[in-house]
Amino acid sequence: MTDSQPHSRAALEQRFGRTYRWWVLVAVMIGTIASIMASTIINVAVPDMSRVFTLGQDRAQWLSAGFMAAMTVSMLTTPWLLERYGYRHTYCGAVLLLMGGGICGGLSQSFGLILAMRVAEGLAAGVLQPIPAIVILHAFARGEQGKAMGIFGFGVVLAPALGPSVGGLLVEWWGWRSIFFVVVPFCLLALVLARRYLPIAAPGGMAINRRGARIDVVGLVLIATALLTLLNGMVNLHAGDRSLALALLGGCGLTVATFILHQRRSAHPLMRLDLFEHRSFSMGGCVAFIYGMALFGSTYLVPVFMQIALHLPPSQAGAVLLPAGIVLAVTIPLAGRLADRWPVNRIVVIGLVLLALSFWLMLTVGLATALWLIALWSAIGRVGLGFVLPSLNLGSMRGLPNRSISHGSSTINFMRQLGGAAGISLVGSVLEWRLQAEQAQPLRAFHETFALIGVITACAVIAAWRMGAQPRLAVPAP
Repeated sequence: MTDSQPHSRAALEQRFGRTYRWWVLVAVMIGTIASIMASTIINVAVPDMSRVFTLGQDRAQWLSAGFMAAMTVSMLTTPWLLERYGYRHTYCGAVLLLMGGGICGGLSQSFGLILAMRVAEGLAAGVLQPIPAIVILHAFARGEQGKAMGIFGFGVVLAPALGPSVGGLLVEWWGWRSIFFVVVPFCLLALVLARRYLPIAAPGGMAINRRGARIDVVGLVLIATALLTLLNGMVNLHAGDRSLALALLGGCGLTVATFILHQRRSAHPLMRLDLFEHRSFSMGGCVAFIYGMALFGSTYLVPVFMQIALHLPPSQAGAVLLPAGIVLAVTIPLAGRLADRWPVNRIVVIGLVLLALSFWLMLTVGLATALWLIALWSAIGRVGLGFVLPSLNLGSMRGLPNRSISHGSSTINFMRQLGGAAGISLVGSVLEWRLQAEQAQPLRAFHETFALIGVITACAVIAAWRMGAQPRLAVPAP
């Protein structure tokens, strides 16, 4: 791909001027908004879908865990797809898959087909989510990266912040099927913007290499097997045969060890394990995993808590979460600016402490608790999220060479989503276990689960404190 072609990076930059890099960011941001909304809006409909399909918490959590598992696996393919097909074709293909999964999921008549469409949406979301960080670290100078990440975070978080409220109204007015169609307008807008602003070239302005290395299929099969055995093993620890659960978890450990050995020997590994030799990256990966467990586990837990334990209707449960979402959207741009000035590890530590505190404050919530107080506790956690989100990627990857940014972004996102898939499965299984043990006091079961998530979040503080970031100069080429 040469710069003389009309859809190359240089030609598009000349056509749209100095603001071109911001338009590229907006273009990839819209698709990411759709993918994140698809991952979170389903939680408001879980109680309604559980009644329709007669699901327990151990099965219902697969609506989120299946999405997360698929997203986690496909995330590692993003660098290969970008190198082989370029920004535009990779991005548009993923957006089309996301939109198709939403439409087919909304029209499905069986739980099995709905779950399959959730997996399809997850595959698309996994490809989409590493792309914005790759764009920011390639296209923006170091002094603008925090600002760009903050603006990106504001846009990505604002729409999902409205998701629970919109989703709650849709479930009450038109039923659970309506929430699957929410992604469609975002996907259509993302396709229009991508056709206008995204270059065909690969990251860094490099030419597409369609004859490059083949994707590591063995690595993909191994990591998918590890995820499925992990999630099924965690579910069976309580809901099934204990010996089968231990066998599945043992198989997961063996598969992970085989995956690591294969990645070390592969000439073109799916995951670049040498990245973990950088202390900032390895510590960032630990934070991302634990943070993903807490974030996505609580995203699943909170709407279910308010509907089952507090007996709130879906619309009211979504309305309680709305102020916290707005607080998060406002916090992220401010935290992004701080990331350009303060040590990022301190910002991440502050965010994790606030997030853990918000979970523990939920232990004070009961049937008589005022809704404004629940909204306040949620807002404290969202302030914490706002501090973590812009800083984690920057702190983890600023010390990496330019050629490793694509792999670094996909790996950090992979660690976060891997933690998220494990977190949702853990929360669903623990909650089902405690609900059966505390049948007379279901509120206590939720309190115990919130306490567990708070402890998990606090464990990430040590790794966050050890996460440093060496300064790097980004090459301004998306």
